[in-house]
Amino acid sequence: MHHAAKAYSATAQKTANPREVEADLLLDAAARLQAVRDGWEQRQSDLSAVLLNNRRLWAIFISTVTNPSNPLPAPIRQNVANLGLFVINRTLAILANPRAESLAVLIRINREVAAGLLGQA
Repeated sequence: MHHAAKAYSATAQKTANPREVEADLLLDAAARLQAVRDGWEQRQSDLSAVLLNNRRLWAIFISTVTNPSNPLPAPIRQNVANLGLFVINRTLAILANPRAESLAVLIRINREVAAGLLGQA
């Protein structure tokens, strides 16, 4: 089982609110990305694993929102899918040209989406 799916499952067991589960997963992924960014010289070797975890998490979100049975309104589903595709493409670009500052956009996206899921401004 993939790390992101395991994390999703473990977090889902802690709380019944799916929005909180998703927000927790995004914040965890953002924290891992931030740790690599902050300790770039020592943690650069963790970059691939951290990006893979984040990419898998977003792949799950894309899969969920593109499922025809998803109850979210179509425009929201489309926006989440588009954002997910951006995250995946950005991840591939970072892997091709790794730089600490490149992680900022992924960190910000994860944190902002998590804040939205938690109903925070």
